[in-house]
Amino acid sequence: MPENRNPNEHGEHHHRRRLPAPLGGIRGSFLAGLVVIAPIGLTVWLIWTVIGWVDGFVMPFVPIKYRPENLIGIDIRGVGVIFFLLFTLLVGWIAKGLIGRSLLAWAESLVDRMPVVRSIYNGLKQIAETVLAQSETSFEKACLVEYPRKGIWAIAFISTDTRGEVNRRVPRDQSLVSVFLPTTPNPTSGFLLFVPRDDVIVLDMSIEDAAKMIISAGLVVPEEPVAAAPPKPLSREATRPG
Repeated sequence: MPENRNPNEHGEHHHRRRLPAPLGGIRGSFLAGLVVIAPIGLTVWLIWTVIGWVDGFVMPFVPIKYRPENLIGIDIRGVGVIFFLLFTLLVGWIAKGLIGRSLLAWAESLVDRMPVVRSIYNGLKQIAETVLAQSETSFEKACLVEYPRKGIWAIAFISTDTRGEVNRRVPRDQSLVSVFLPTTPNPTSGFLLFVPRDDVIVLDMSIEDAAKMIISAGLVVPEEPVAAAPPKPLSREATRPG
């Protein structure tokens, strides 16, 4: 008759044969190295890609005789970024002057006469002023809101108190808060929600930590700050005069 074997013993024996100690150590070292290399490599790749994208957009506008391959015989990546920064500084310096403000006002009046272009320009201008000028409508806090239904929570960013026609027309018993609900893994897209203030749970984590959690689909969880211990009352011996 065939010998009866304990299935648990067979599984343990198979597991020991499948993961010997040397291979397990090599696997752990490889994963540890991957954790170190992956963020650095992805960061370098992203920076290198963005610089190349800026160069590809800016360099066609640079005269041929001023390009690096014609001046020193070598194509250097990043020269387009330098030209872009210098051009931006020049435009900003001109725009702050009287002549620059007059030209800008004339150009905006010309754009206002174009129905489609006017809407696109005004929308992009408001976004740029909000993001780059650090105005009062920038994100204040990370929060939790119930979305897309009750009982399901999502991380969002508090923008500002709701104003204007939306605040006036929405029937409610309390003030509204404008909340931006980003998507995963691309937090630059999302939904604009108008939520009653009592339905918003403000989080202690920073905007950066909340963004990391959204981008990583919940894999990167920020550590909670350790609550400060309450001060201990002084002992009688400590309060006695020496």
